[in-house]
Amino acid sequence: MGNKNLCREEIEKLFKAKDLFHRELSKMSFDEKIKILIQLQKIADGVRPSLKRNQRVWRF
Repeated sequence: MGNKNLCREEIEKLFKAKDLFHRELSKMSFDEKIKILIQLQKIADGVRPSLKRNQRVWRF
């Protein structure tokens, strides 16, 4: 029983952290979100440069 309670507490903490994360994201401006998206695109573009099919990094 102790393990189940511990797991429930951990799951509740994860959901609270997820909720907090989404609340913080909602406070960001659209421009900030686009800048983050561009950074992620650049990272993804650098991970597998041999697969240059239709990958595109936005310009901002």
